[in-house]
Amino acid sequence: SSPPEKAMVCFGNMFIELPKAKTREMLRQDQEELDEEINNLRKELRVKVNRLYEAQGKPELKGFNLNPMSAEEMKLINRILEG
Repeated sequence: SSPPEKAMVCFGNMFIELPKAKTREMLRQDQEELDEEINNLRKELRVKVNRLYEAQGKPELKGFNLNPMSAEEMKLINRILEG
């Protein structure tokens, strides 16, 4: 039988050879954690900006509570636009 496909992965200053499936799963988990952290930071920023505007006596920003489209939503929009 043929050996499983491997990928070279950099950890700090070392390269380690791992199975591609394991590498893919690690990257997917990292991306999920980063997406969650980004969303939390965006929510906190909205609250802070609204507090700042309130403290300055300015009206609340309009459209500031919008969320970015996901990659899947963008693909669908592009498909629709292309006809």
